[in-house]
Amino acid sequence: MTQHIVITGANRGIGLALATQFKQRGDNVTAVCRKASEELKALGVSIIENIDVTHADSISELSQQLSGHSIDILINNAGLLEREHLGSLSTATIEAQFKVNAMGPLLVTDALRDNLHKGSKVIMITSRMGSMADNGSGAYYGYRMSKAALNAAGVSLANDLKDDGIAVAMLHPGFVQTEMVNNAGDISADTAAERLIQRIDELTIDTTGQFKHSNGDSLPW
Repeated sequence: MTQHIVITGANRGIGLALATQFKQRGDNVTAVCRKASEELKALGVSIIENIDVTHADSISELSQQLSGHSIDILINNAGLLEREHLGSLSTATIEAQFKVNAMGPLLVTDALRDNLHKGSKVIMITSRMGSMADNGSGAYYGYRMSKAALNAAGVSLANDLKDDGIAVAMLHPGFVQTEMVNNAGDISADTAAERLIQRIDELTIDTTGQFKHSNGDSLPW
């Protein structure tokens, strides 16, 4: 069955790979981004540009453009990684990561609530770096804190939307070769997207609220 997939941060990296693979399997894709890349334009998917998930006006514009369009899968993928360490902390970069990584996905989901229906799925592209139990190396304060906040928001959404039959998952893509990490990852964006789609397809209302690695492993909070 053809589904309508909405993906934020779809202009490159994991978002672009997800848009490509959903399109290839016959789904209707709406790619949301600040500025569409040439690769995204070449896909032939619907594109909504000039959307910044940290700005209320942008989110309102996104809601207006999608008004009346049912969403089967909403993937909150837009993200930001900065590198703070003790002795070089930056309020500006920490706040920016909170706005993009934690507040943005929550506000986008809330703004598109009326587009969701029984059977819809909301996906938070998170990171195991937001895990308390998995933090064995420290640093990266803004990123870790913002992803932990994203996970908390995802669990609340899972509880709030469960009675409406809308499932929510927090999914860690893996260490992916993207510009965000200077292409230093151990899997490609295509591989990450393939795994993520498998986890999304498996998600049901009975498993809502899960925090999983794209390889299928459950992650510790």
